Amino acid sequence: MNIIKQIDALRENINQAKKQNKTIVFIPTMGFLHQGHLSMAELARRQDETRSKFYIVMSIFVNPLQFGPNEDYDKYPRDLSRDAELAQRAGVDIIFAPTVHEMYPEGTSLTTVSVAEVTEGLCGAGRPGHFQGVTTVVSKLFNIVQPDIAYFGQKDYQQAITIKKMVQDLNFPIEIIVAPTVREQDGLAMSSRNSYLSPEERRQAPVLYRSLQEGAALIKQGETRPEIIREKIVQRIRNESTGQIEYVEIRNADNLATTSIIDSNVVIALAVRLGSTRLIDNIVVEV
Repeated sequence: MNIIKQIDALRENINQAKKQNKTIVFIPTMGFLHQGHLSMAELARRQDETRSKFYIVMSIFVNPLQFGPNEDYDKYPRDLSRDAELAQRAGVDIIFAPTVHEMYPEGTSLTTVSVAEVTEGLCGAGRPGHFQGVTTVVSKLFNIVQPDIAYFGQKDYQQAITIKKMVQDLNFPIEIIVAPTVREQDGLAMSSRNSYLSPEERRQAPVLYRSLQEGAALIKQGETRPEIIREKIVQRIRNESTGQIEYVEIRNADNLATTSIIDSNVVIALAVRLGSTRLIDNIVVEV
């Protein structure tokens, strides 16, 4: 498996794969891979164990445009050699690991991509400019890689919905697949930022998923008032952790619209800070 850092070299490599009539599968990441990332490559590779149909490209790029001025861009974990070994085992064909200068030769991008409505609220409220940074870099990566299929994780639910809307609105000929959240044995959603947690914070962190499960169970039992679900989740997190709640919300699962009554599929989403670590999670409930 090769690691390519130049856009021109990557395009030449992908063109060779296309000449072999291979489907280009793309998995964009910021690296420091965990099983959540790797599961997406494994899902694709299981459909093509002989490597005759799919060419799997994984990008590893910590994108400065999606970090705010007081966020963790500088300390975000990076280990390309470790990531390359894990990606190869998962069936990735090539890693695209550009420098910031390769992606933004002038230091920034005067052209940006914004998606309205679905980026409002939730993580969009507490991280202004974050989703514009995400959609801008993903648009660039889509133009560079020209994939047929792209994978995104459900853990970043608002991001996945935003990318799907961008692809629809801008007519990218790309199938977006949202892969299920991969969890630790105790339920904590896998995340590169979990490495920031202290032992005590790590012990408390699974309450996020337990509270989501409790909320989902209440809906399944017939509760239709979002405020009741939210109160139960907030109460449990406060009772079982020192976490500072940024938000707990129930939104329409398809378009993230707010809802006053639960009468269709919803996503329960939350963001909680344990110490200095911001954790997000969600659960989709079919009604």
